[in-house]
Amino acid sequence: MEDTAKYLIHATIAADGVVERSDVVGAVFGQTEGLLGEELDLRDLQQSSKVGRIDVSIESENGQSFGEVTVASSLDKVETAILAAALETITRVGPCRASVEVTQIEDVRATKRREVVDRAKELLAGGFEETALSSDEVLEEVRDAARIEGIAEYEGLPAGPRVRDSDAIIVVEGRADVLTLLDAGIKNGIAVEGTNVPEAVADLSQDRTVTAFLDGDRGGELILRELGQVGDVDYVAFAPAGESVEDLDRSAVLDALRGKVPYETLAEEPNAREVARDPPSGSPTTESSTPGGATEDPSPTEEDADTDADVDVPAEADADVDASAEADARSGTSDDENASVETSAETTDDVDVSTEGDDDAIAAAGPGDTKSVRDHVSDVVAAGTGRARLLGQSGEVLAEVDAAAAFDALEDADPPPHAVVLDGEISQRLLDIAAQRGVSQVFGRSTGSVVKQPIGTRVTTVEDAAVEA
Repeated sequence: MEDTAKYLIHATIAADGVVERSDVVGAVFGQTEGLLGEELDLRDLQQSSKVGRIDVSIESENGQSFGEVTVASSLDKVETAILAAALETITRVGPCRASVEVTQIEDVRATKRREVVDRAKELLAGGFEETALSSDEVLEEVRDAARIEGIAEYEGLPAGPRVRDSDAIIVVEGRADVLTLLDAGIKNGIAVEGTNVPEAVADLSQDRTVTAFLDGDRGGELILRELGQVGDVDYVAFAPAGESVEDLDRSAVLDALRGKVPYETLAEEPNAREVARDPPSGSPTTESSTPGGATEDPSPTEEDADTDADVDVPAEADADVDASAEADARSGTSDDENASVETSAETTDDVDVSTEGDDDAIAAAGPGDTKSVRDHVSDVVAAGTGRARLLGQSGEVLAEVDAAAAFDALEDADPPPHAVVLDGEISQRLLDIAAQRGVSQVFGRSTGSVVKQPIGTRVTTVEDAAVEA
């Protein structure tokens, strides 16, 4: 009843003798019965829940009793006042003379309103957290969330999402380094988390192309020594002297990976960091290398051609760093966006297109009229033909059309092509139909407004300056 009562009648009672609570309650009902008529009979009002229970607290001292009486009412103001006045007609409690005086009729709703106002003031003063963020803070927060969501695990170790299926990996020191690689668009990093190289990393290195990318301090060099003892390392890259991988921005990460050197050039050196930054003369260097640092010999031997796929760093470890839509959007149209293709200064025939481990795409030209993908890139894109070629699995030309008709040709191609080389802009519409037709690779001069990157289709862009160099 107290939860729904509108008013509380507060009264004091005094009796010339010792009385108990039950005596007071009996006096209230007995001496008000029939006083106010049937509509305001206290018993009937209680049965209809218009009046609540009568609370009495009584104490006795020196042969007298004093106490308080409280009655909850849901009647209106007039009826409640009449009921309160009726309590003052009580003159006896049990055998003792008594007097009752109403001290207050409390409006319960007014009390609640005061509590609401006071609490609202408190909440207004300190209950609102400042949530205003600047544009840069909003961008950074969303970017960090996307980067953290992209991190995965491999045998309990922090790793990028491509470690399990990539033909190459980049070994770094800790979780923060993996996040730095993800921020740069590199999704095949894995962390050793300490100087004790885990067995999972050692086993993984046996059948993958491994690039160790370590901090530029003594700790990074110690990890390299142990990794070289328990695993199989192919290339090594260090952060600048005194810096950690996690402190590098995207450009610095790509520069460091471009400058990687073969592990055998510094395996026996006492100071691997210095040797990696300044390789001795006569040793393989990265001065004429692909963006990932693999050496390109202007006149490779037959043996070199056979092992080219093993020498080159994987597409994700390379400067193309899995140039997905996320990395493209972050870097805009900078030089790093299209670093997956680099043309030698001497000749445009050496255009090296990263194909993420697809040996068929980068193999030498086969018998007949088939060519390698890099040859088609030179013929179509480097020459500025404004054309598009649809290529088969072995590099043969299935169809050649104007760049503007590439979508229709790809949609109608039978059988579906393995790769598309386009001297024009790669649009979202073209990527969607390429993914539907099962195209593995799309090569173009640039990308348009690409929002959704198909999972099964590799996208590589070629800058005009790189092609025409």
